[in-house]
Amino acid sequence: MCLAIPGKITSIYTKDSLHMAKIDFGGIVKEICLEYTPAAKIGDYALIHVGFAISLMDEEEAQETLKLIKDISEFESEL
Repeated sequence: MCLAIPGKITSIYTKDSLHMAKIDFGGIVKEICLEYTPAAKIGDYALIHVGFAISLMDEEEAQETLKLIKDISEFESEL
């Protein structure tokens, strides 16, 4: 099973000739490769899988996905 998590792009830069970004996952910031999403810009939400942004999404969709992930986590903790 694969899992991709939405995050908000807070900065974009080039590192070793790769299009990179800092992505905020609700207070946790990670370095992510943007090579698969060249249209990404600061403030966009991206779907992240193993260090790569694999698609862009609007904020409403990102927030809904994050809520579902939180709900699943809370459900599992009740088991």
